Amino acid sequence: MAGLELKNLYDDFRDGETIKAYAKIIAKDAAKLKKPINIMEVCGGHTHTIMKFGLPQLMPENINFIHGPGCPVCIMPKERIDHAYVLAMQEDVILVTLGDMIKVPGSKGSLQKAREKGADVRFVYSPLECIKIANENPDKTVVFFAIGFETTTPMTAALIDQTIKLGIKNLLFHINHVTVPEVMVELIDSRDVHVDSYNNRIDAFLGPSHVSVISGSKIYEEFPKDYGRPVVVSGFEPVDVMQGISMIVKQFIEDRCELEVQYKRVVNYDGNLKAQELIGTYFEKMDLFRWRGLGSVPKSGLKLKDEFASLDAEIVFKDILPIAEIEDHKLCICGDILRGMAKPPECTIFGTACKPTSPVGSCMVSSEGACAAYYKYGNLL
Repeated sequence: MAGLELKNLYDDFRDGETIKAYAKIIAKDAAKLKKPINIMEVCGGHTHTIMKFGLPQLMPENINFIHGPGCPVCIMPKERIDHAYVLAMQEDVILVTLGDMIKVPGSKGSLQKAREKGADVRFVYSPLECIKIANENPDKTVVFFAIGFETTTPMTAALIDQTIKLGIKNLLFHINHVTVPEVMVELIDSRDVHVDSYNNRIDAFLGPSHVSVISGSKIYEEFPKDYGRPVVVSGFEPVDVMQGISMIVKQFIEDRCELEVQYKRVVNYDGNLKAQELIGTYFEKMDLFRWRGLGSVPKSGLKLKDEFASLDAEIVFKDILPIAEIEDHKLCICGDILRGMAKPPECTIFGTACKPTSPVGSCMVSSEGACAAYYKYGNLL
């Protein structure tokens, strides 16, 4: 193993000749399709790979990508961002969160703006860093603003577990974890009047990889079975994505509709059972969670169980947290983009009034957002 470098682990999955070989296989198979197919990549990591490596250029005309809502920062509604801002502005509060949240604008401003006004806002790579912050600041209340899909939820659960075991009394949690399958259902069979799912163009899903490491591929079984949409769980590298697309195309030409896993080197059917057990210890489903641009999605958000209410910042600070729903800027079409009904260049303010240095919508703010991907890599199309 001497001399092993990080790039040795991914070089083969970015090999140009392999990518081109898959492109030829896809083109040959796509010629047998009875109709064009639209593939939604749910995860923002897939969106960036697709754009960065110019994969749309390699697709035949009858295969189209639809960019889904798989960016946890992008789907956060403004009122919950306002919660983070209000908490950060409280005297004797230290607001801690993951780095992507710093520039996301709510109606009151971003956490970056809160910092400029003197708020103690800190960004961490690991939620467990909150323990050190809490111990070093015993006279402060530390609030961890938790975000993310199933991928990051176990880390928050592990932090809660340690907080209780260590008897830390000045660490609270504002939970904003969401789950993938429920929003996938919402996109094709919505119960929210604001979501026009019946005009959706989704024929198949490229399933998230890291989410599936935790939850297992089993969470997607309902889509081929109940909704007639095949799902292929794919890794993030371009060879992974190309193989995943090839597997989807083959299902259509063979009249199959199945759940398959391309990312077998990491994903299995059951997932990480230990992580699932830890999540189940501390969290339960919310009745509704409002997704930015998508509306209120049933059972798609997590909250702390009632027995841990003393750790819940939304309960402890309920008297000061805003509750009114806040809509996006009227010119922003992030909602349509997150639903797969539009692409970033169709927005009238894309690349002009809205760009990474001055984002208007959430899809431009996050490093995983579709607009950010198009802005950064759009010249490759």
